[in-house]
Amino acid sequence: MEKRVLVLNLDHSPVAVVPVQKAIVLVLLEKANVLSTYETLEIRTVSRSFQYPAVIRLAHYKNIPFKGVLLNRANLFRRDKGECQYCGSKRHLTIDHVVPRSKGGKTTWTNLVTACNRCNVSKGDKTPEQAGMVLRTEPFKPSLSYFLSEYAERQAEEWLPFLESRVVSG
Repeated sequence: MEKRVLVLNLDHSPVAVVPVQKAIVLVLLEKANVLSTYETLEIRTVSRSFQYPAVIRLAHYKNIPFKGVLLNRANLFRRDKGECQYCGSKRHLTIDHVVPRSKGGKTTWTNLVTACNRCNVSKGDKTPEQAGMVLRTEPFKPSLSYFLSEYAERQAEEWLPFLESRVVSG
């Protein structure tokens, strides 16, 4: 699998994740600088070889409006690590409103959790306290850095020094 390259803005905030070809072009055109490389990898052409970039920083600040992390089923499951937030099961997962919609609960990052079908039905139209259930983790709104850090821990540990702490409050 081809390694990806983390692109940082001039202020070191994450902007994108790009293929290595795009990163090399940005560096060769002097639109970005290499901050970190994958030590054991290199890119070879007929006449040259390049260190394989892991993290690059744009040479000029780009004003990119932040839209936040999209609230959808896949991202919610990623945030909750594919586990029921009541019992820890990884099977038959659904989405649960912590405070039910019928009681004024909103569809937001801080009110949605992954729940197995059994726990979701057991909880029903109650809050966890009313149902006698305890959340394993408090729901929170993840940042882009949170998901990038998650990827970096599995695929690109060279990124970790450039990403903010994974502890994010709701």
